[in-house]
Amino acid sequence: QVQLVESGGGLVQAGGSLRLSCAASGIIYRINTMGWYRQAPGKERELVAEITSGGSTNYADSVKGRFTISRDNAKNTVYLQMNSLKPEDTAVYYCKLSQWGTMHYWGRGTQVTVSS
Repeated sequence: QVQLVESGGGLVQAGGSLRLSCAASGIIYRINTMGWYRQAPGKERELVAEITSGGSTNYADSVKGRFTISRDNAKNTVYLQMNSLKPEDTAVYYCKLSQWGTMHYWGRGTQVTVSS
């Protein structure tokens, strides 16, 4: 099994920055994709950013230029640097690990609140 533990959420003013971390443990294969999703109240969960073990990245249009995803393969950890935060970025942020295309694991989530 795989466990994902997120950290780094909190309350920040608009224009501020936060850095999220997600550490994976358990049976982790060398080739995988890790990513961040978010879910605001009353809305569906959406992709924020993802990164493959080879370093390829994909971002939601709404965060391009403001958020940066990175990872440390040796530590099985993915990071999300969030700059120029906006109130509409307020959501619970979830970490996801995908392996072999069919094995998907989620963290419990961390709250990010951006005040105006």
